[in-house]
Amino acid sequence: MTLHEHPATQLQGWARGWRRLVLGAGMLVYPLITATGVGLYSTGPAAIVGYVIVVAFCICYLIGGGSLARGDRPSFWIRLGAMTVFFLAVIPLAHEYAFYLCAVILSMATPVLRRRILPFAVVAAIAGVLVPWLVPVWHTGPGWVQGIMIVFTVLLVYAFSEIARANQSLLETRAEVARLASDAERNRIARDLHDLVGHSLTAITIKSNLARQLAAKEHSPALQEISEVEELSRQALADMRAAISGYREVTLAGELANARELLRAAGVTADLPTAVEVTDASRQELFGWVVREGITNVVRHAHATRCTVTVTESRVEIRDDGDGSTASGGSGLAGLRERVAAAGGRFDAGPSAPRGWLVRASLEAVPGAAA
Repeated sequence: MTLHEHPATQLQGWARGWRRLVLGAGMLVYPLITATGVGLYSTGPAAIVGYVIVVAFCICYLIGGGSLARGDRPSFWIRLGAMTVFFLAVIPLAHEYAFYLCAVILSMATPVLRRRILPFAVVAAIAGVLVPWLVPVWHTGPGWVQGIMIVFTVLLVYAFSEIARANQSLLETRAEVARLASDAERNRIARDLHDLVGHSLTAITIKSNLARQLAAKEHSPALQEISEVEELSRQALADMRAAISGYREVTLAGELANARELLRAAGVTADLPTAVEVTDASRQELFGWVVREGITNVVRHAHATRCTVTVTESRVEIRDDGDGSTASGGSGLAGLRERVAAAGGRFDAGPSAPRGWLVRASLEAVPGAAA
C-alpha cells in the first residue's frame, strides 16, 4: 500500500483482491468431504468415477466463480447447471456425503439470487434430511447434519454477500460525495474570484480609462504609463475570467453527481451510471452539457417518477416516464442541438414510447485517439 492510498482503495482490495479468492476457496472443503464419502461407500472403478466427478465439480466451481466475477452470467449459469448434474451423479457413490456439493451449489447461486435462494435452500435441506433416511440400502437415519449444514452455509454466504453489496454502495457514495465536494469547492473559488478580484479589476480598468482620457486632453507625460496600466488591468481581468471558466468547466462525472442529488431532491428515482470511463475524455464535457440540460428538463417539466441516464462510448441518453408535455420549451434544447451539431453529432429530443421524454446525443465512434 502506498503512503497516500485512499481507504476506499483498501476496501476494494478486500472486496476484489486475493482475499476474495481465499474466501471462495474455503468452499472447496465441502468437495473434499464428498470425496471422503466416495472412498467410504465405493470401491474399484466406482470409486474412480466418483473421484473424477468430484474433480470435475471443483473445476466447474472455479470456472463459474471466474465467470461471476467478470459478470458473464450465461457462462455462470451453464457452470452451475453442470455442477448440479455432477451432484446428482455422485449421490449413488457418496450417499449422504454428496449433499455437501449441494451446499456449494446453493452458496454459489446465493449472491445472484439473493433472497430468492431461500426456497431452494429449504427444499435442499429437507432432501438432505430425508433422502438418507428413505433409501433403505444406505442403512442411515435422517441426515440432520447435512440439512443443518446446507441451511447455515446459505445463510452465511447470504450475509457476506449483503455486506459486500453494502460496502460497494458505501464506496460509490463516498466517491459521489468527493465529487460533489470538489465541484462545490471549485464553484466557491470561482465565485470568490468573480465577486472580489473581478470587482477590483473592473474598478481599476474604469479608473485607468478615465485617467487616460484626462491625460490625453492635458497632453500629460504620464499618458503612456496610464495606458499601460489600463492594458494590464484589462489583461488581468481577461485572465481571471478565463480562470473562472476553467474552474466552472462542465464534466460528465460532475453532472451525473449533481443529477443524482437534483433528482433525489425532486422525488424522482434515478438510474444513473456510476462510471464514465467508457466515454472518451474529449466527449465528456459535451455529454455533461447534455446531462445537465436533460435533467433540468426532467425536474422542471416532466412530472416524472423515474429517470434513466445511459452513457456509452458514443451516446448519452436521458429518458423519463413523465408526460413530457412542456419538456421541449425554452432555448436549452436548441443550444444543445447546436453544440452537438458543432461536434459533428446528432441530437434528438422528443416523446418516448410508451410515455415520457427522451433526450439523446450521438457521436460517431472514433477508434484510437480522441476525435
